[in-house]
Amino acid sequence: MITVYVSLGRATPLVTMILFIFIGLPALGLDINRYAAAVFTLLLNTTAFNTEIWRSAYQAFPRSQIEAAKALGMQRVPIFFRIMLPQMTYRALPALVNEMTFLVKASPAIAVIGIVDLTRVTNRISAVTYQPLPPIIAAGILYMLFIGVLVRLQRMAENRASRFSEKS
Repeated sequence: MITVYVSLGRATPLVTMILFIFIGLPALGLDINRYAAAVFTLLLNTTAFNTEIWRSAYQAFPRSQIEAAKALGMQRVPIFFRIMLPQMTYRALPALVNEMTFLVKASPAIAVIGIVDLTRVTNRISAVTYQPLPPIIAAGILYMLFIGVLVRLQRMAENRASRFSEKS
């Protein structure tokens, strides 16, 4: 079941998914407003990709460390939270931040169901002022700043994690 969800979530274009949820769910008797549909769609899309990221990090984890922890008498839950999760997080962090930046860049797709986002505001300002370039440049700068902050936070987290792993 999860394999089907992940495969469909990764293969379906975001606009198609938004339209299916916004139009399809009410046709099935589930009433949903446009904001809930947008959040739900972005959530479904990003969790499908995040599932693959975490699966990859889990599969890359050396099984010898689990065996060593069991040999020391550790139980499954402490092994996961104290040994596996920190290393998996460090390994998954670049891909997770990449997925976050994709989510930011894909967010204008929600405009197809009438939600006003930064790109749509840019288009409206351009239509009123008849000068499309300044609003587009401003929107581009805002997107770059936001993604730049995400990348900076990623680097800080990676540096902190690498310092922690060097101490142990």
